[in-house]
Amino acid sequence: MDIIYMGTPDFAVPALEKLIDSKHNVRMVITKPDAERDRGKKVQATPVKETAVAHGIPVMQPVKLRTDEETKNRIREIDPDLIVVAAYGQILPRDVLDAPKKGCVNIHGSLLPKHRGAAPIQQAILDGDEETGVTIMYMEEGLDTGDMLAKRATPIGKKTAGDLHDELAVMGAELLMETLDSIESGTITPEKQDDALASYAPMISKKDGKLDFSMDPVKIERQIRAMSPWPGAFADMNGSQIKIWEAEVLPSERTEPAGTIVGVSDEGLEISAGGRSLLAKTIQVPGKKRMAVADYLRGHTVETGTVLR
Repeated sequence: MDIIYMGTPDFAVPALEKLIDSKHNVRMVITKPDAERDRGKKVQATPVKETAVAHGIPVMQPVKLRTDEETKNRIREIDPDLIVVAAYGQILPRDVLDAPKKGCVNIHGSLLPKHRGAAPIQQAILDGDEETGVTIMYMEEGLDTGDMLAKRATPIGKKTAGDLHDELAVMGAELLMETLDSIESGTITPEKQDDALASYAPMISKKDGKLDFSMDPVKIERQIRAMSPWPGAFADMNGSQIKIWEAEVLPSERTEPAGTIVGVSDEGLEISAGGRSLLAKTIQVPGKKRMAVADYLRGHTVETGTVLR
């Protein structure tokens, strides 16, 4: 099939690579414009663009696809059989959705209809779901509301959002390839989503990493994993920001004010949280790399009674 691929971040790269190595023909890639990335503020190409350029595939980067007639005209000229989308970052207008002969399909990082929206991986962790996965779906004008074509699940356990991101990116690529023959032949059997079971996963912002130690420590531990690697779960310690990258819920009950460090050892910092304890095992302070608490304590002192806010 002649395919146009739309995607932007690292999550979308494995599927593009699989398509490039397949019998199908990736005629064009559409991705978001180059932008500042990382702390250096250097303008860089998106990961999807870098992959496309490395394989000699034409790339277009509309600021707003909805109003970019040049890009839409190019889509019509190619007259694709299929458009494949993975974390593109823009809503597809009706004229683009209607352009390919066999429709537009999306790789979504959740088990739809749960966690429609921008941050399904993080939301699955925050909600305490036992499993998550990927769904291949037809696209329509609603937000992740199209008919489902295939699903694959994986247990969450103690995985971070970063762990799941990498796992689901590969899983989605593999599942896409398994469904393409059925899409091409027209033998695929779409399944409608049950809107009554739908939930929404809003975009994550930096403020979502702020820890509130009055919360149940189970929820705090989930937040720490959900915010890894970005934006990181953080609190204020003695006027400086401390990030907590790994933590464990302890069974002990505590009466100290929420956020109070009640124990300091090589095992970690025991913090009063929601009437119980949270053991922070891996931390990061400004200007330093993340490290085990035992390593941090070799050169620093943390006093019991210190309150994280």
